[in-house]
Amino acid sequence: MPATTLLVTEVTTAPGALDSAAKEWARLRADDRSGSVLYRALEGDTLMELTPLADLAALDAETSLFERQFTELAPHVAGDLRRQVLRFVEAPKSTADAVPATRYVQLRHIEVPPAVFADYRRWREDTIFDVVRRADEVVVFLAYHSLLSTEPGVMFVSGFDTTPERYGAVFACPEYREIVRQAGSAYIAGGERGLYTAVYERVDA
Repeated sequence: MPATTLLVTEVTTAPGALDSAAKEWARLRADDRSGSVLYRALEGDTLMELTPLADLAALDAETSLFERQFTELAPHVAGDLRRQVLRFVEAPKSTADAVPATRYVQLRHIEVPPAVFADYRRWREDTIFDVVRRADEVVVFLAYHSLLSTEPGVMFVSGFDTTPERYGAVFACPEYREIVRQAGSAYIAGGERGLYTAVYERVDA
């Protein structure tokens, strides 16, 4: 089943150092059994890792790795590592795995003001989730909410195996563009510009 608590870690690599950073990252994780999965962004020089946690207390076991990553990834990265902890909410398309076992994942983030959050939850069931459930291109679609983050809000973790172009068409169709318009006017802090998305490919794919 999907991880009830999910640690998301990202870093921008130094120019030309994405592959070496990925190898070093994998080496640091070689002996653990966390179930973490490393990805590379399709656009930009970014590595991203999803790490399932049993609960928030399990984050303590990760802190020793944080120190090693900070030191040993230093020659390969252009900035500090960014982390956030997410809490599982629901799964329009679930998975037996803690994180999607698909070749690609997309992170879709918005910030929803608390005053309209309950309405948003009801609205997305018949709009966003309806589209996702009907789309064969979307294999996994998990809804999380931030527990600890400098970018609070809703995070959808979407897994797919088809081409990024075919997957992207699901969210570029007129029906979904209207959904984004509705969300931007009623629920997203900052309007439609508050929607952030990024696609990543598994490093071991």
